[in-house]
Amino acid sequence: MEHGQPSVALIGFGPWGRNLGRNLAQRGVLAAIVDPDPQARAEASCAWPGVAVVPDMDALAAVAPDLQAVVIAAPAARHGALVRENLELGRHVFVEKPLTLDLGEGRELVALARARGLRLMVGHLLHYHPAVEALAALVREGTLGRLRTLYSHRLNLGRFRREESSLWSFAPHDVAVLLRLTGAMPERVIAQGSSFLHPKVADTTMTLLEWDSGIAAHIYVSWLHPFKEQRLVVVGEDGMAVFDDSRGADKLQLYRHGVEWRNGRPTPRRAEAETVACADTEPLGREVDAFLRWLGDPTAVPPSDGDEGVRVLAVLDAAERSLGRRGAAVVPGHAESAAKGWDEDRAATTSRPVGPPAAANDHGARVHPSAFVAAGASIGAGSAVWHFSHVMAGARIGRDCVLGQNCHVAGGAVLGDGVRLQNNVSVYDGVELGDGVFVGPSAVFTNVGRPRAGVSRRDAYERTRVGRGATIGANATVVCGHDIGEYALIGAGAVVTHDVPAYAVYAGNPARAMGWACRCGERLDLQPDDPADEPSGPLCAMTATCARCQAAYRLDAAGLQQVSALESP
Repeated sequence: MEHGQPSVALIGFGPWGRNLGRNLAQRGVLAAIVDPDPQARAEASCAWPGVAVVPDMDALAAVAPDLQAVVIAAPAARHGALVRENLELGRHVFVEKPLTLDLGEGRELVALARARGLRLMVGHLLHYHPAVEALAALVREGTLGRLRTLYSHRLNLGRFRREESSLWSFAPHDVAVLLRLTGAMPERVIAQGSSFLHPKVADTTMTLLEWDSGIAAHIYVSWLHPFKEQRLVVVGEDGMAVFDDSRGADKLQLYRHGVEWRNGRPTPRRAEAETVACADTEPLGREVDAFLRWLGDPTAVPPSDGDEGVRVLAVLDAAERSLGRRGAAVVPGHAESAAKGWDEDRAATTSRPVGPPAAANDHGARVHPSAFVAAGASIGAGSAVWHFSHVMAGARIGRDCVLGQNCHVAGGAVLGDGVRLQNNVSVYDGVELGDGVFVGPSAVFTNVGRPRAGVSRRDAYERTRVGRGATIGANATVVCGHDIGEYALIGAGAVVTHDVPAYAVYAGNPARAMGWACRCGERLDLQPDDPADEPSGPLCAMTATCARCQAAYRLDAAGLQQVSALESP
């Protein structure tokens, strides 16, 4: 890197991360790349041999101790945690859209950045598109007259996602532009959608935004469309503009159409389309330049700073709540009666002390006022402890964990990063949950094999280990002294009485093997590696490719092993 240039790390080397990496490298600021996928790391090393390529954040700190900023292009579900972690490390952050998947968390991240004097920018790319900048100028200069209606279509066939709907995947760009053109937040948001590929993930959504000024807009997004369409139409009293990103040099066209009243009837006045000249520069490059410029000049605030990111989140959040209420109108940024308690809870937890010395609170944990966290408990940044839960002294809880209502974590329990405990789960002494473990409602752990009310067996607690990424279904029981392998899946109501291999699916009482699951949770259809083998033969190797993420697996005498990685973010 040149003298005086900031050092920037790229987190996530997926399809879009590669484009960000190219732009950062061209500007001489790319110091390191982080990606858990070995194949992605190999490709990154080939692309830029002089850049450090590491698998995780701990390794990043070792190779780039003086890092000034990060660019995050990881899956959306990880945005909030990664932004928080890097802000707490004193790094400026550029994060791809959306800022996070939770409005309350987004507000907290902006407040954290402001308190630390750090820059937080969101990747709302269209702000930096020359055609959008020219369109904004037309509106600002009054060429279109008073705005009346706007509509945006963002349609394609794929890329299908499971962790976020088409609303959260596609619409942030459109919401950002509509807020910029109208210059105000809408008073009402109404959304409807349809789910076809997954019952809880909307593939198609239509969102209506309404302003008291009379402006109306709609956003139609879908990844189940026969062809790609990215079009924004702005209709004003004196003209109309069309931004069509699929066109070549004439992406922005101005129509000086109008309406004339003849004999009391509205009659269209048509005009030929005029191509509006736009600069021929890559929007992503302009976006990266805006971030780097802001790093050097605090007054050069870009149009997609953290505050703008929260405004977009407020609209998306309102649309999501409207979807859940079958198209009922929702006021963005304000909880209605059904959600009022949640927002009040969030406000209360931002300053909730976590027992002296308040180490956990100092690291950003959120604790509901009705919960109790004893002094000496350790809770990582970004974790949340909800209603009536109890964390005892000595408990170790990692980053970005969530403890639902009425949970209990004993002093000798250990929870890794990203653990999710649903309501009414108790984790006793001797239980260790790896990173990303999910425990369903009312699941049960034990730590004594033969308990008696009149016999103390505190010196006979048995250890139970649950591997990274494993899932334990609702009302399941895990008898102590057994290990559950990584990414195993335990069915609801199962009773686990012996060790469970990695990736195995177990169900029943007592729990028995029912098959195998991918890291992403899909069931695997294993077939003989050699068609001539008998599936039941002792030497028969089996293979499978996940239908969802295309990860490949092989089952042999050593157990099930992943032989190719999940898709990069």
